[in-house]
Amino acid sequence: FGVNILRNDVQSALGIAAATGGSFVRVNVHTGARLTDQGIIEGMAHETLRLREQLDTDVSILADIDVKHSAPLAERALDDVVSELVERGGADGIIVSGTGTGEAVDTTVLEQVVDSRDARGLDAPVLIGSGVTPETAPDLLSVADGAIVGTALKHGGETTNPVDEAAVERLVESVR
Repeated sequence: FGVNILRNDVQSALGIAAATGGSFVRVNVHTGARLTDQGIIEGMAHETLRLREQLDTDVSILADIDVKHSAPLAERALDDVVSELVERGGADGIIVSGTGTGEAVDTTVLEQVVDSRDARGLDAPVLIGSGVTPETAPDLLSVADGAIVGTALKHGGETTNPVDEAAVERLVESVR
């Protein structure tokens, strides 16, 4: 299991994951900065990496490349962002999401992130962070290494509802 504390409280997430046996944390803004409805959020990769070392834990850092519900402060080449996230920021995995919760990933961006990762020989899985459904999962997972799924597994597709077991079964069946 993993821990993500919104909006970007990776220090708490890392501490909780380390204390409870979590295997990863999701960091919404690990490197760079993003404009959000909560203001500007700045990545603090160096602090996160130092804390992980101090906690003496092997909790993986899965970091969003263009986190949903945000906008870049300046446009940058996607190849540079991928490189900085993994090579300089020490992220163990890359998350590509749509523009909002439950929103589909832009498959062109997903493919570009995978191509950039592969061209640089980086050892970091690329995961889909939003918008996976039983209908889209087979095609998306032919490109990405995995997915984080939430909304599609809830009753009525509502994030605050309980998990719908039948929805989970449909998703699993779609990728078998």
